[in-house]
Amino acid sequence: MPCFKFSQVNVFSADPFLGNPLAVVHDADSLSTEQMSAIARWTNLSETVFLVEPTNPEADYAVRIFSPQVELPFAGHPTLGACHAWLAAGGRPKNVGRVMQQCEVGLVTIGNNEGGLEFAAPPLIRTGPLEPDVLNQIMKALSLSPSDIAHHQWVDNGPGWCAIMLHSARDVLALETEWATLAPLNLGVIGLHDANADATVEVRALIGDGGYEDPVTGSLNASLAQWLIPAGLVPSPYLASQGTRLKRAGNVQLREADGDIWVGGDVVDVISGKISV
Repeated sequence: MPCFKFSQVNVFSADPFLGNPLAVVHDADSLSTEQMSAIARWTNLSETVFLVEPTNPEADYAVRIFSPQVELPFAGHPTLGACHAWLAAGGRPKNVGRVMQQCEVGLVTIGNNEGGLEFAAPPLIRTGPLEPDVLNQIMKALSLSPSDIAHHQWVDNGPGWCAIMLHSARDVLALETEWATLAPLNLGVIGLHDANADATVEVRALIGDGGYEDPVTGSLNASLAQWLIPAGLVPSPYLASQGTRLKRAGNVQLREADGDIWVGGDVVDVISGKISV
């Protein structure tokens, strides 16, 4: 039975059990799509990444990203976690201080400076205000009224994100979700913390296409920043807290530089071994 190097890392928290876990299967070119999908269902994490050889000569490596349900064109915490695992396994980037990852959405630039990783958010594929029927669906699923929502926007960079901004972080944390009503929307909810809080905002990622809350979500935070910073609704840089309702303590660092949004956070090793397929 073939064996593959296997890593499990924790992303967006220095504590190994308070961020978002990611499974990584190394040198996975010989695995079929069906095998990758089966492994992702078995790990039962929000995402499992398979490191494969790139086809783009500019890329240092390529990834295929799977949830237990589907293959994803892009995801944020898998981008940082896969890069960390690739570097830890001896990967050597073509350019000092920069790693180039290939995935379905194209090339993603990852900064690697003084041991910290941050990725440049890929372009949004859908923007603009939410349609009235979508907004009504969200309000019904979360028991909100129109006055509860300060701002709303499509912020899709691959997983289909839509987003609403509430008036405070406390409002975000108080939400309860009727999953059957929210489906199939993938919704980000954000609200500002008080000025004396460590984090600037509180974020929740409600996955209607699956019926669960994601602990800490790089792709959502990236797209939220692409909306909120240019709109002047949050400063740059800022710190997003996520996972509080799930007893996690995720921290996502976001900043704008030269027209790009950069998304960073801690990544730590948790499990290292082999997986038999």
